[in-house]
Amino acid sequence: MSTSTQQQQMDQIKSWLLAKNPEMQDIDPDFDIIENRVIDSLGFTEFILFLEEVSGREIQLFTESVNAFRTLRSIQDNIINSTAA
Repeated sequence: MSTSTQQQQMDQIKSWLLAKNPEMQDIDPDFDIIENRVIDSLGFTEFILFLEEVSGREIQLFTESVNAFRTLRSIQDNIINSTAA
């Protein structure tokens, strides 16, 4: 997968999160989206389904640590970039 495709996927993810949180202007790659309640427990399942759609792969929650979803950088490293491998 090309770097530009991965960046497009990350842009989609960031846009989705911002749409769910209109009071936010931007999300830093290292901002903890769980701790700061950008995603709450009810929205987490919807977010996982969205990540599966964007990444094109099924995400096994029992395999992935919650830390894989904590920041945009960790999502890129653990979900998006691992799809390219």
